[in-house]
Amino acid sequence: MRRKPDGDQRRRDLCDAAITVLAEQGAKGLSHIKVDRAAGVAEGTTSAYFRTRSALLVATTERVVELDLIGLERAQSAASGDDEEMPRLADVVAAAAQEPHLTRAKARYELNMLASREPAIHDLVRRANDGFAELFRDLMLRLLPDGRDLDPSVVDDLSAITQTFISGLLGRYSIGDFTISEPDDIDRLIRRMVAPQNYS
Repeated sequence: MRRKPDGDQRRRDLCDAAITVLAEQGAKGLSHIKVDRAAGVAEGTTSAYFRTRSALLVATTERVVELDLIGLERAQSAASGDDEEMPRLADVVAAAAQEPHLTRAKARYELNMLASREPAIHDLVRRANDGFAELFRDLMLRLLPDGRDLDPSVVDDLSAITQTFISGLLGRYSIGDFTISEPDDIDRLIRRMVAPQNYS
């Protein structure tokens, strides 16, 4: 008896295929049929799960956010010192210069640009960025010596600086600029930016 595919996993697989289409063909190239082809499924499968292009965009944006969150949470665990095998924040960022993460960086760039014109994903992208800001703030508290003793406004500033720096790097990777892509170089720059003595 043929086993029925898991619905949640099929949705994730289709969203992953949509990420690939976005990265390779841009937002204008995204369609149900192209996602079907990229996922290697029967024609009409994507439209059966996501009835409209807007629904497909929302689900794909949610998938990108989900995958980004996994990377940041791993960096958060590393910063806490709970697991020495976990990657540093710089390692997570540097991975975006390599596949399969580079494809997601390109798709993220497309979605961020599209958010200014698509109400369906605008609020989703904004809420995700707000959530990431909270994660970055927690990372700063963990990474900085005596971080919890710093003025909260300083921690907020350092978090914003770091998040903006990383967003800029991901944007550069998406257009093929890998000038700053070695983990140790990224780590050095992050530490220089957030040196507490600069805020005394």
